[in-house]
Amino acid sequence: METKKVAIVGYSRIPFARINTAYADLDNQELLEAALNGLINKYHLQGKLLGEVAGGAVIKHISESNLIRESVMNTALDPATPACDLQQACDTGIEAAVYIGNKIALGQIESGIACGVEAMSNIPFESAPRLRKALLKANKEKSAFGKLKQLLSPKLKDWMPIPYKGQEPKTGLVMGGHTEITAKYYNISREEQDELALKSHQNMSKAYDEGFFDDMIIPAFGLDKDNNLRRDTSIEKLSQLKPAFDKENGTLTAGNSTPFTDGASAVLMGSEEWANANGLPILAYVTFSEVAGIEYVENKQNLLLAPVFAADRMLKKAGMSLEDFDYYEIHEAFAAQVLATIKIWENDDLAKKFGLEKALGKIDRNKLNVKGGSLAVAHPFAATGGRIIGTLAKLLHEKGSGKGFISICAARGQGVTMILEK
Repeated sequence: METKKVAIVGYSRIPFARINTAYADLDNQELLEAALNGLINKYHLQGKLLGEVAGGAVIKHISESNLIRESVMNTALDPATPACDLQQACDTGIEAAVYIGNKIALGQIESGIACGVEAMSNIPFESAPRLRKALLKANKEKSAFGKLKQLLSPKLKDWMPIPYKGQEPKTGLVMGGHTEITAKYYNISREEQDELALKSHQNMSKAYDEGFFDDMIIPAFGLDKDNNLRRDTSIEKLSQLKPAFDKENGTLTAGNSTPFTDGASAVLMGSEEWANANGLPILAYVTFSEVAGIEYVENKQNLLLAPVFAADRMLKKAGMSLEDFDYYEIHEAFAAQVLATIKIWENDDLAKKFGLEKALGKIDRNKLNVKGGSLAVAHPFAATGGRIIGTLAKLLHEKGSGKGFISICAARGQGVTMILEK
């Protein structure tokens, strides 16, 4: 069966905002609708019937079980446009693009939108099991006395909401705790991490000054720029920050780790025929992608290293080396995770310990996250994939040719890699 080429046609995102700042009172649907409407207005999609919209949020309220469809129905797209929710932790946005891209390649649809959103400022609190059961029983009671009896049954401590901690259920560690282990295991120094973080902020500051984001970011809710960017940061300032996870011997800080973030992004995808018929540009093509998992319960240093396997399998299928790319977009969940992943890819001995035949090649650091990465822009979990795809597609389109490599790690020991070509 002959497959169709999958084109990245457009992109849009709202500015990303640190938790409890500009979007403190907004929910997932409000943020996502802003990003989708920005895309629709930019590419004149009003009234268009698209093949499908797919995306999600990593953390949703129970009322948001059909978040993407509900959001689509509040836009100017033809309301007959179908939609579905996906979730794969921080890979959600890029996995949505893989999902839409595969349907286009198979001819099932001609166009679609991959999107992602995270409203961390308004994540739902968990309730204690005893309270939850009491509330359910109270709801079933017929009399006021019966309801009151059930409501009085939980202990006082059961009424306290349980905040989101982001722990891995299998290990009890938060992502930063795992990454501290990774940094120590692979001898990633504090200095290396801070240097990568500084470069991320410097690259993004320059990109803003050059106007690179002018047509990518849609002002929303009074914000027109990502508010995590620190133009005035320096190695001296970064070095003064205290460890965030291992207070005594740690190297991960608030400066070389991403904060909780609110934001949304959307990527317009289509076949060549659909793009041409609608007078839309082909920014780049999705040519290869791979998803992988990794064991991280026994080997706690592995949590964010699944892209090691995904990249190896993808490059073999593509017949490429890691050196064959003009740009590299590697999600900076933590500086240490980026540096450890690259170290494994570039070192024969380390690669072989993962069962790889050899190192995958070298990465020219001058081609890495050239417009800034997650350490500067921040990381609304499900929205990061769309941001990265949009950035790389624009880079390739402006260059007029070339190849770009994407790698995104995720909780639960997963990772996705992708190749874009122009």
